[in-house]
Amino acid sequence: MELGGYQEILPEIHSKGAQLVAISPELPDNSLSLSEKLELDFEILSDLNNDIARKFGIVFELTDELKPLYEKFGVDLPKTQGNENFELPVPATYVVDGDGTVILAHIDIDYTRRLEPEEVLEVL
Repeated sequence: MELGGYQEILPEIHSKGAQLVAISPELPDNSLSLSEKLELDFEILSDLNNDIARKFGIVFELTDELKPLYEKFGVDLPKTQGNENFELPVPATYVVDGDGTVILAHIDIDYTRRLEPEEVLEVL
């Protein structure tokens, strides 16, 4: 899992003077539960209603055909996100330097193609 991979390299991230934050569209209680379950030592912030993701232009709405599939696999977006929007953010990873400049951005609509944690370390 991606978050677990980042947890593994967290000491290296900190040794380079950097911080790690994850952002999720889930309600704070769900984000906290995930953080505890995975024993993460970094914050997972809640982006309610995908407001931040929307500003980045990376929100998509599930089609009517996909909604039953998500339900079949036990993914209850209205419950976990606290709304009926059926929206998700496209997976994205950003590295931002101290003055707010994005020095690395990885966005891919194919959720299986994510930036490897080691690639983040290379730019820190």
